[in-house]
Amino acid sequence: MSQRVYIKTVGCQMNVLDSEMVIADLKRHGYTLVETPEEADCILYNTCSVREHAEEKIYSALGTIRPSKQKQPDKIIGVMGCMAQKDQDIIFKRAPYVDMVVGPGQLHTIPDLLDNVRNGEGRQMAVSLGRKDDKQAIVARSHETFDPLRDPSMRPTPFQAYLRIQIGCDKFCTYCVVPNTRGPEQGRPPQQIVSEARILAEQGCREITLLGQTVNSYKFRDNGDVTDMSSLLEMLHEVDGIDRIKFVTNYPKDMTERLLITVRDLPKVSPYLHVPAQSGSDAVLKRMKRGYTIADYMEMFERIERILPEAAVSSDFIVGFCGETDEDFEKSMALVERCRFKNSFIFQYSVRPGTKASEILEDDVPREVKADRNHRLLEVQNRVAKEENAKLLGQDVQVLVEGLSKKAAETADPEAQVVQMTGRTQCDRIVVFDGNRRQAGQLLEVHVDDVSAHTLIGRVKTVDVVSISL
Repeated sequence: MSQRVYIKTVGCQMNVLDSEMVIADLKRHGYTLVETPEEADCILYNTCSVREHAEEKIYSALGTIRPSKQKQPDKIIGVMGCMAQKDQDIIFKRAPYVDMVVGPGQLHTIPDLLDNVRNGEGRQMAVSLGRKDDKQAIVARSHETFDPLRDPSMRPTPFQAYLRIQIGCDKFCTYCVVPNTRGPEQGRPPQQIVSEARILAEQGCREITLLGQTVNSYKFRDNGDVTDMSSLLEMLHEVDGIDRIKFVTNYPKDMTERLLITVRDLPKVSPYLHVPAQSGSDAVLKRMKRGYTIADYMEMFERIERILPEAAVSSDFIVGFCGETDEDFEKSMALVERCRFKNSFIFQYSVRPGTKASEILEDDVPREVKADRNHRLLEVQNRVAKEENAKLLGQDVQVLVEGLSKKAAETADPEAQVVQMTGRTQCDRIVVFDGNRRQAGQLLEVHVDDVSAHTLIGRVKTVDVVSISL
């Protein structure tokens, strides 16, 4: 009888992709994926360390699973991902019934580690080297992943997939753990990336999203030849079967004119750019060690407006960072008003052990002030997003249909012929419309009749129309 595995994933798109690859590897070793921890012989938690809440969510889940482990001591509990790399032995101390701790650079070892636990060899740990543990090349190798193992059944839809092009980060923002948990920045070989894109196309993918911590910084050097992000996009554009190419997350100072022209000139590449600002204040950006000023950010933004006027730009913001004043926060509000972001992911700052901010800066903004600023910035962003979406009323947009909308998935009659479907435009705007299940995976023209801050509401066009990229 094959071993049964359950996996719980929290955090970013990188983690979603890591989970897909781990399950693909385990299936190759004879494991079967199950939907609940109660069914499983092995329970894996793929973790995030970017925010305190994500870590506490995992520790809470580990507490919940403890009675099950006590009743079935042979059930294997594993913690993988960024929290595993950061906390290491701390996890065993906080949850002594955990059997296995595996960092994101060592996920390929999971089948062997599971065998070791099952064979009575005790707790297992596989983590990558720290940034100062050896020469950079050796440290980098300890963080390499095992792409391109893929498992289509693990994806949110069969038609969309993540494709990692870059590992790690060298930016060292003072609030961020990623340079330590995922190691030095390194681009994957372009031939390997293109080969994986072809595999995805053969598996039925129509849209790929390229992933990297600062994805537009991508470079791969080979005997003096350098492949940059623009060159990689040109190579991927030639892959038959792939209709859309997106990429996240971008670093402002690496959003070059050449890259924007490439996006403009390649029809498959989405004019959707996620470029985190994090703050509208130069003083805060300096304490964050972001490496740019608001003048730099606006120079980049105006370059986008000039070369890609139809582009949709989204952002990230941290409110309540160390020393943030009311004036600093108002500058973030003003930046959202000026840039008219499609959406922004807004987070309240929390101290992350191991970061430079935790060592040299005081977390001096009260919790209630952080919560208030989060609420106020979100209000502005939602208003701006709705105003921008309203400009699309009466227009036709091309939508890659993903499947049932969240509402329909929860409430629709399984026998219903007409259901609410959802998809995304080329610029990553969410669209809902009345349709049928057979439309999943198709590219359809939808007429926009109504909007909210986060959604376009429309109806499928019944005649051929000329689409526009939105």
